Amino acid sequence: MSESKKYYWLKLKRDFFKRHDIRIIEEMPNGKDYILFYLKMLLESIDHEGELRFSETIPYNEQMLSVITNTNIDIVRAAMKIFIELNMIEVFDDSTIFMNEVQKLIGSETTSAARVRKHREKQKALQCNTDETNCNTEIDIDIDLDSEKDSEKKKKKPVRHKHGEYNNVLLSDEDFEKLKTEFPTDYEDRIERLSSYMASTGKSYKNHLATIRNWARKDNPVKSSPQQQKPTPTDDFMSKLQSMYEQE
Repeated sequence: MSESKKYYWLKLKRDFFKRHDIRIIEEMPNGKDYILFYLKMLLESIDHEGELRFSETIPYNEQMLSVITNTNIDIVRAAMKIFIELNMIEVFDDSTIFMNEVQKLIGSETTSAARVRKHREKQKALQCNTDETNCNTEIDIDIDLDSEKDSEKKKKKPVRHKHGEYNNVLLSDEDFEKLKTEFPTDYEDRIERLSSYMASTGKSYKNHLATIRNWARKDNPVKSSPQQQKPTPTDDFMSKLQSMYEQE
């Protein structure tokens, strides 16, 4: 049997375009282009826990964001400044872009669940055509069942446990196992470092696993000798982008 794929989507609230920050941006010159660019960035980040980065060694720059979102480079430059000022995005020390609200908007569904859902919708539609009264009754039942399922999902939300000397590093069991796998020799030290830093500065972070990962990238940057003039991965990538533009 083929492996079940997982699909992600954004669950925008009905009043998304009534939010103060969104309305302020829309009233700006090119405001609607900024909002469209923001939505595209959200979509790009949903299967990376809100992070935007080309690879472990190469962060996205404005030119690359322009290409992957099909957005004018001037729109990208202006929009990024606005998003940062309004705290809609955060740029870490290693240039990783973090979409602050993406974790609140993510939904997901496996292919097998999608097949079951589509099959039930098809059966319901067939029954509606033959018996309108029964159809209305079943719709009411399905709404109730869906409400119960939503409640169960909320109850099953992963519990984050407190770690560190000051009990302020929050990690789910899954996050903790990922941390142990990625940093088998010093994961406890990394937890303590974050715990002490937050306790001493009063800062807080939305995703503590992502913060520890980003600190690790900052601690071990890709080093290049000034005597060697070999092209970097970014140079190679930008060269390919330039070729794409010249072929258009």
